[in-house]
Amino acid sequence: MTKPPRKTTFRADAKARKETRARIKAEAGARHHHPQAAGASGGPRDPGDSDPGDGDLPSRANILSFIAASPGRVGKREIAAHFGIKGEHRLALKALLAELGDGGAIAGNRKAMRARASLTALSTLVVTARTADGDLVGEPLDWDDDEGSRPKVLIEAAREAAGEAAIGLGDRIVAKVLPLAETEDGCMYRGSVVRRLPREERRPLGIYRARSEGGGTIEPIDRKELRSWPVFRGDEGKARDGDLVRFELNRRQRQTHPRALVVEVIGNPSDQRQISLIAIHAHGIPDHFPESVIAESELVGPPAADTRKDLTGLPFVTIDPIDARDHDDAVYACPDTDARNPGGFILHVAIADVAHFVTPGSALDREAAIRGNSVYFPDRVVPMLPERISNDLCSLREGEIRSVLVARMVFDAFGDKRSQSLERGLIRSHAKLAYEEAQAAIDGAPSEKCAGLMGHVLEPLWAAYAKLAAARDRRGPLDLDLPERRVRLDAEGRVASIHVPKRLDAHRLIEECMIQANVAAAELLEQKRAPVVYRVHDQPSKEKLKGLKDFLETLDLHLPNAGQLKPAALNHVLHEAKELPVPELVNEVVLRSQSQAEYNTVNIGHFGLNLARYAHFTSPIRRYADLVVHRSLVKAMKLGSGALDDAAVAKLPGVCETISRAERRAMAAERETIDRLIAAHLADRVGATFQARIAGVTRSGLFVKLNDTGADGFIPVATLGTEYFQHIEMAHALLGTRSNRGYRLGDKVEVKLLEVVASAGAMRFEMMSEATPLAIDLRKAVRSQRHVRARPGGSDRGGDRFRSRRR
Repeated sequence: MTKPPRKTTFRADAKARKETRARIKAEAGARHHHPQAAGASGGPRDPGDSDPGDGDLPSRANILSFIAASPGRVGKREIAAHFGIKGEHRLALKALLAELGDGGAIAGNRKAMRARASLTALSTLVVTARTADGDLVGEPLDWDDDEGSRPKVLIEAAREAAGEAAIGLGDRIVAKVLPLAETEDGCMYRGSVVRRLPREERRPLGIYRARSEGGGTIEPIDRKELRSWPVFRGDEGKARDGDLVRFELNRRQRQTHPRALVVEVIGNPSDQRQISLIAIHAHGIPDHFPESVIAESELVGPPAADTRKDLTGLPFVTIDPIDARDHDDAVYACPDTDARNPGGFILHVAIADVAHFVTPGSALDREAAIRGNSVYFPDRVVPMLPERISNDLCSLREGEIRSVLVARMVFDAFGDKRSQSLERGLIRSHAKLAYEEAQAAIDGAPSEKCAGLMGHVLEPLWAAYAKLAAARDRRGPLDLDLPERRVRLDAEGRVASIHVPKRLDAHRLIEECMIQANVAAAELLEQKRAPVVYRVHDQPSKEKLKGLKDFLETLDLHLPNAGQLKPAALNHVLHEAKELPVPELVNEVVLRSQSQAEYNTVNIGHFGLNLARYAHFTSPIRRYADLVVHRSLVKAMKLGSGALDDAAVAKLPGVCETISRAERRAMAAERETIDRLIAAHLADRVGATFQARIAGVTRSGLFVKLNDTGADGFIPVATLGTEYFQHIEMAHALLGTRSNRGYRLGDKVEVKLLEVVASAGAMRFEMMSEATPLAIDLRKAVRSQRHVRARPGGSDRGGDRFRSRRR
């Protein structure tokens, strides 16, 4: 016999209980007004009688006051004893308590009740929705469904707290909750934020797979928990096969496997260009703008021309990826005509003036603070700002006048900066170029557009870059080889190609221009003693540095022991490693030793770029950090409207924490989406063999990365052979204890694909290559083994990518 749907059962039971309570109350009332019917022997009750057990029930207010004042929970028995309610009047009390429970005034059952805390005290809420005006709506986190539907709470002061506490959908908060007249959005309470609680790492999401006989299963979306959950017929709600759903687990029957109940249908990731839905909802990334934000974006307009310096005569150009939709930076370089600076040049970097359009405290600003940054998926972009701002008013389109902040920097003949300034102006981009188009022009094959730009635009830019590159090499930033996979989809949202774009001088030119502009922004703010949101990157921790040194010694490579570590020392090791059979291995281990870059109001420098001060200034369309830096510059340089206000300064440490967290969230979501796309792409190739390299070594097995697609997968240690494999952490290896043969990080191997879970982006492989001899003294290695548990997959990928990721 199939169990009816849970919600249907609940509603039927609730209706029956309500009818029963009404009947009991009516009968109790009849007995109270007709004593003979209740078996009373006397006449009407004397109003002066002090015993309430034979008279009226206490008021609701008195009952609530008693419950609230009682330590812990009380039951119907304690209430009846306190108010002297006896006999059949207990039935009327039971009905009254039921009404108070249905109305949300008390919680619990007749044996253990408490006053509803959300009415007068602090409550823990989860943010579940936003109103059309952009206000947040929460629901109690701890709620028994038997108490009725969860009440909605309009969260006040969430906007003011957004910059500091980053309150957004899915967040948990502690709030003081009070009654409110019901709003159009169904909110019965209002809550003021007290604090934001740590966010949960994952939400209960999965892919629903239907069975023909009804019901189905929930497939996992998290590769760390590859288990499915049964869904009984009737518990699937409106979900259809392949839908991404939010679900709850029913654990009431301890002797049976928990089953899943679908509570929300989000969409079908198999539909055209929808695979990123999984990551968006798993990480709680806001992907819809409130109506108030859209409306505000439609009202803003360009600034008056007389409030900006006219720079439209300078031949700025934009150089971007060929598929870029927004263009927030333009560059122009020319020789310096100052006789005191022979061979010098002037570099102009123009950045879209987002601060004019997104003003502090506006709906646009509050939304941008919540989002933190844009998120880029192969199948879509989740922007920080509405399209009207990012793709229109703040996009430096070819031939159109746009408002910008321009960093003007003067360099000498050696590429060293001599001076810098900032101005708010108007420019007109003379050309929109792709990296490949600009590079081809410099290489001698200019397009028709580029042919007219060579002498006065492109050639001076490349001449300036040559000198900047020489100065960069003297500075010695960390020079890691970090190829990025690019996934191109076809019209149906399937993987059409996976490739690593070739690195061109055109890429490096723009990146170096952006780095110089970012440094200039930080230095100008420091000179004015203005608030700065720094982009900081600490040097490797002592523990990671010790592990790196121990590993390099196994390859006869060495880092200096004395003094502070400099990127140049790591670059020397990377250069020496090119002569070894395993240069990729050294590159990978050095990368994993790096700290995580972040935003902070306290400057510790940027280790990877080897810069004493650094801020993000060049992408205010897609990063909130850059917008804050723009506002601080506007205020410090007295450039007009859109300045950073004093109230926001105190919140900057919280803003830094928020946007750093949002950046890590975006990186994880982007990476997981690519993994899912590639896993789906390879799902029909189970049984095929691939060339790969070992990308991670743990006690439980090996992580491998395929050469042609960059896809990641796992090989359990139990499948490697008949002998026991010891994890040698220092050497990043699994070593056979009998043969002294094994597998090491960076080894080139052949693997067979055994299993694919596309919804989680997970793949399992079988090792086809034989273990190789390793020059490791097993006994010595085990004795010196550090007692630090390795992270699964060795995926401690700290630091910046040391290149300005612009799109």
